Amino acid sequence: MVRLYKNFDIRKIIRGSIILIGNFDGVHLGHQKLFKLAKSYKKKYNLKIGVINFDPMPKMFFNKSLKNFRLSSIDQKVNLLNNLGVDFIVTKKFDKTFSKTKSINFIKNILSNKLKARFIFVSNNFRFGNKREGDVKFLIQNEEKYNYQVIKPKPLLINKKIVSSSLIRSYLEKGFLERANKLLR
Repeated sequence: MVRLYKNFDIRKIIRGSIILIGNFDGVHLGHQKLFKLAKSYKKKYNLKIGVINFDPMPKMFFNKSLKNFRLSSIDQKVNLLNNLGVDFIVTKKFDKTFSKTKSINFIKNILSNKLKARFIFVSNNFRFGNKREGDVKFLIQNEEKYNYQVIKPKPLLINKKIVSSSLIRSYLEKGFLERANKLLR
């Protein structure tokens, strides 16, 4: 059963794990591809898999007018992630104070000092830190200094479109339920 944390103070035994960072809203086929790859690292290196996500999602925090934005509730997401072999989930409260965290401090204080992340899985468009200043390139630039490796798999394409929560939301807004459901299998 997946272990849940509300902050980055995780048990010592699970530090040095594989960390996937993202909203993982809906846990669609693209996410599932990512977790399959993470499970191969888990087996090869005998590590745990952890997920970092935020509540509310940063996009919802900064845009209060977004209603019915989530594809899945937090409980549904936990259940889906548990079924994908995740060992622990950190759901950090996203608030004004946390939103001001500089990207270098997120790397140094959270990914390195608290989590001691060994592998970090992110999408190509991953942004983090105050005003989204940090990106995948910045994470990679700090790999050696903070002793982790960034894994950024190619996105899953179906019908020449990147499978994403945004694409699914757009299908739902247009009433294309069948298309959306195919990506959420």
